[in-house]
Amino acid sequence: MVSVTPSQIIEYLYCPRYTYFEYVLGIPQHEDKYYKVVKGREIHDDKLNQNKDYIRKRIGVVKKYTDVYFSETRIRGEVDEVLLLNDGTMAPLDYKFTEYKDRIFNTYKIQSYCYAIMIEKTFDRVVNRGYIVFTRSKNLIKEIDIPLDKKEIIYQIVDNILLIIEDNMYPKATKYKKQCPDCSYRNICIK
Repeated sequence: MVSVTPSQIIEYLYCPRYTYFEYVLGIPQHEDKYYKVVKGREIHDDKLNQNKDYIRKRIGVVKKYTDVYFSETRIRGEVDEVLLLNDGTMAPLDYKFTEYKDRIFNTYKIQSYCYAIMIEKTFDRVVNRGYIVFTRSKNLIKEIDIPLDKKEIIYQIVDNILLIIEDNMYPKATKYKKQCPDCSYRNICIK
């Protein structure tokens, strides 16, 4: 069975045609050329090396696992850190190479929902919150609530993605046409 990554879910939500172009037709978007992606990967690696023995006492961390790769039946991916908290629950922690600007973007929340599903399946523990570290805001940590209904929505999205991939289905484009000029597939997309 094919599984998907949190990045594929975010791309699908941006526009379902990302899934079609990249995973059905095999046309890569070459995101590795974008500065923020490259810089974000460097920051991620630095933070993992700097924080190997750091325990986040103020959020109740009992134990942490770093760079954990999961391959749940339908969702796979790597989590920067998996935290075991003093209340017996677990939480994902993700580093972002950005500043905190009084809100947490939906893409960050969606990643946390995906990570929660993978952690719950692997560790058989409840995950009802996650954490984001904003590296360009002096490593500010923000908490994200992860309710059960959001995890259920992720599974519905995964089903939609797998339908496109497995059936070679050309989906409708996003209804948010303002996104189209910045899309890496804009030159081949039939509107």
